[in-house]
Amino acid sequence: MKGNVYTLCYAAVLGSVCALLLTAAASFTAPHRKANAEAEETLNILLALNVPLDGKSSPDELADIYEDNVTEGQRGDVTTYVYAPPPPDPNGAIAVRFAGPGLWGPIKGFLALDPKRTKIRGITFYEQEETPGLGGDIVNPSFRDKFVGLMTRDEAGNPGIVISSRGEDAPNKVDGISGATMTCDKVQEMLNEAIQSLVEEKQ
Repeated sequence: MKGNVYTLCYAAVLGSVCALLLTAAASFTAPHRKANAEAEETLNILLALNVPLDGKSSPDELADIYEDNVTEGQRGDVTTYVYAPPPPDPNGAIAVRFAGPGLWGPIKGFLALDPKRTKIRGITFYEQEETPGLGGDIVNPSFRDKFVGLMTRDEAGNPGIVISSRGEDAPNKVDGISGATMTCDKVQEMLNEAIQSLVEEKQ
């Protein structure tokens, strides 16, 4: 009987100590995790806007590059990020955040269009939980690069893009990822909402 009481007490004390240590560790690392998340978002905004970067930039350097090159605006509850390099550089862009449910979890990223909102400049994903090797390939440059230069309207002038390996080619259409149709459909929906918000702002 004494042995059982001792075991229970020992387990309770050990569990309490472990819980306290985990709580302390979480509190200690929280600022670092927040800083890393902010740096990741900053990097994704800069990449979507095609702001020139040094591949080895530190989080502080990324923050400086962002401050020197990106101007934030507000349209309702939507934040816009504008890159306007000095003339004659033609590579200006405007970006917005997009987000929505993926197949297994939230998908979040940034979409950038040219200043006239006619073509996609870049697209990045900073959060996703899709299946590795299938829907998870949305983060790969081989997929994201397909969007660069894509028209934001169809031939009838309707805003929106199509992600599909079926049907005829079109100026606003890119091939999807084989075996990841549902993920591509969800990404298409998110991007079209973002495109619509930017096109409406332009009008």
